[in-house]
Amino acid sequence: MVIVLKKDITPVQKTAVCDFLTSKRFKLNEIVGEEDTVIAAVGKVSMDRREVEVLPGVSAVIPISKPYKLASREFKQENTIVEVPNKRGQKIRIGGQRVVAIAGPRAVESREQILETARAVASSGAVMLRGGAYEPNSSPYNFQGLGEEGLKYLKEAGEKYGLPVVTEILSPKLIPLMQDYVDVYQIGARNMQDFDLLKKVGATGKPVILRRSHSATLEELLMSAEYLLSSGTDNVILCERGIRTFEPATRNTLDLSAVPVLRSLTHLPIIVDPSHCISVRDKVGPMGLAAIASGADGLMLEVHCSPEKALVDGASSMMPVQFDKMMHDIEALAPVMGKAVAHIREERNTQLSEKASKPIGKIVVAYSGKRGAYAEQAISRYFDAADVEPAAVDSFSEIFQSVIDGKADYGMVPIENSLAGSVYQNYDNFSRFEDVSIVGALTLNIRHALLGVKGASIDGIKTVYSHPQGFIQCHKFLDEHKSWTHIDAVSTATAAKTVSDSGSKEYAAIASPLNASLYHLNVLAEDIEDDPSNFTRFVIIAANSVAGRELNIKMNMASFIFKTKNEPGALCNVLGVFKDFSLNLTRLESRPIEGESWRYWFYADAELSGVTENVEEYVEKLLVKLREKTEDTRLLGIYAESQH
Repeated sequence: MVIVLKKDITPVQKTAVCDFLTSKRFKLNEIVGEEDTVIAAVGKVSMDRREVEVLPGVSAVIPISKPYKLASREFKQENTIVEVPNKRGQKIRIGGQRVVAIAGPRAVESREQILETARAVASSGAVMLRGGAYEPNSSPYNFQGLGEEGLKYLKEAGEKYGLPVVTEILSPKLIPLMQDYVDVYQIGARNMQDFDLLKKVGATGKPVILRRSHSATLEELLMSAEYLLSSGTDNVILCERGIRTFEPATRNTLDLSAVPVLRSLTHLPIIVDPSHCISVRDKVGPMGLAAIASGADGLMLEVHCSPEKALVDGASSMMPVQFDKMMHDIEALAPVMGKAVAHIREERNTQLSEKASKPIGKIVVAYSGKRGAYAEQAISRYFDAADVEPAAVDSFSEIFQSVIDGKADYGMVPIENSLAGSVYQNYDNFSRFEDVSIVGALTLNIRHALLGVKGASIDGIKTVYSHPQGFIQCHKFLDEHKSWTHIDAVSTATAAKTVSDSGSKEYAAIASPLNASLYHLNVLAEDIEDDPSNFTRFVIIAANSVAGRELNIKMNMASFIFKTKNEPGALCNVLGVFKDFSLNLTRLESRPIEGESWRYWFYADAELSGVTENVEEYVEKLLVKLREKTEDTRLLGIYAESQH
């Protein structure tokens, strides 16, 4: 049952409620929400709920109707996020706004094989390493795994590349042997209903990936999860890996409809393994993309550096180049789904004390606007939300200044929008603030709504607030309401707060729908942007003294600012340098130079994806040639950005 507590309940009353339920042998879980605090109570005894309803401080008692209690949405409304720490002071989070990739060979065959595969998948974006040390093959004559030797190789490879280890456990007898090697246990499809194994593994408290049997219903899958949850672990990840149907063209039929259905039934995170449904490796990538589009929190994939030599499942194992291609495609898809791809940070000691293994404090990231601004949403997509402290400032220039002064570790800066074009203020800020560099970039899907106070209607609106970019991006909608007065705000979130503070039914704001709940506003109209393909590109800045690569992914972009010589063909000569270095310019902007009439700074973004040698050395050679052709040239940064 779920016990909703009164807002004015006293600590003594709450303790009395908990003590009463505990005496009845209920397991309790307190959940504090924005509006209410509830206690979820699960037990094996039946009791008249009126015994709880009459207790002081209790507002209501709601029975849990599902046979799976702890796994149900009735028990917990918020999505569970499973955290798996690695050896680099980072927590891999499954179930949040990140898309996670778990990759590796079906079976550990040798030390060299698992080290090579771990290096390949980590460089392409995997955040956990999978591999079988014990192989549950149908035939006793097939490869059965390396056992403890394989576990040692897995642990070595995982620690070297910052990847927590996932491997299947076949028997409760293996728990004492495996517990020091494994970060996440996997319960295979064959053992999904081995209830003794589920209870023993659940009692360890470690995260568990529970794979759906090829013949199991969704309720049976959730009942198996219930065994794990009731035995001691709170960290269960469901995995869809295909079901057996009448269709013989594939090994199994990947039931992607299970993802949204499970999402409505349970709070547990959901991942998909497309490798086990498609028996041909070149079909795995498209199904992986389809899984993310269906709302999955991540993927589990088989990757082998020499699949033609694999001892198990070689035909369905992706080659590293195929895995890399798929991860690039997911980088492009994730923003559309409101997510970002998780990555392992490179080993670094800049934020670690000499005596501690945990980062000192949270990362502070400055952004312009108020709580709920699109830039704040971008921060939560790029950084791990639990490790970051967004810091609101009043202007774009203040972001740059906060980074230079050390008040913020990073800044989240919008640079261009797919509908409204460039954010020229920030191009100007790069020329003004020479002590910052670009260290990363991401693209955020922008959805605008018209927000008003409770009781307001579109017909009664006379004044609308938003950031200038918000007005530009909603031009068609505003053309239908030409009588409205437009007032600029520092950010769309600031506009929402202004309307909320005013209390006027004649005011409205163009802002993210998220701001409706933050500022107690109503959504008067949704998706009012001119085009649903409305994206804003943000760059992440850091002070030059601390600027450096944060993620273990290939740097694929470089940005420059330069001033041409005052002579015929000057710009053509500079662009010829980029051509000579075979670099594609994806953006070229010009901005007036302050104090120099009719002179301009040029800003250029260049793709580095085709560079085969060390990118830093390559860019340094380029800078030498650029400086020969320009009056002034500055490298703004070499960084990683999702390609769209």
